[in-house]
Amino acid sequence: MLPSIIGETLFDDWFGFPEFREFERDMRNMDRKLYGRHAAREMKTDIHEHEDRYEMHIDLPGFKKEEITLTLENGYLTVAATKGLDLDKEQNGKVIRKERYAGAMQRSFYIGEGITEEEIKAKYEHGVLSLTIPKKEIKPALPEKKVIMIEGE
Repeated sequence: MLPSIIGETLFDDWFGFPEFREFERDMRNMDRKLYGRHAAREMKTDIHEHEDRYEMHIDLPGFKKEEITLTLENGYLTVAATKGLDLDKEQNGKVIRKERYAGAMQRSFYIGEGITEEEIKAKYEHGVLSLTIPKKEIKPALPEKKVIMIEGE
């Protein structure tokens, strides 16, 4: 319980100014304004449709090409990126603050069952993974005839 003076808390004098509340709200929402709600776990992706292909551009800043893997399974293309901290590097001086990201993230996209790994082209430049995925014609399944068995003679 906080001490109060005539129904107001003692700390209202310090933190009750509208400017402070505005500043505090802006600081809490800064990541949301710039990058969205789950910025640390998302891969910003743009997908463009052309007549014969799809083009995807996925932002992966700070990753090396070797840290990104693409897999295709059951029609789902999965993009995974894993980053570890280089703990082996010798550092000069005392580390006061460390804000480097270490972890993994992944995202899956359904691209269809008829596409193979060889048909997908991938290129990584300047922190952006670019993928070219061909369009395949979807052949309508032929309706299956269902036969009803007749009992008797």
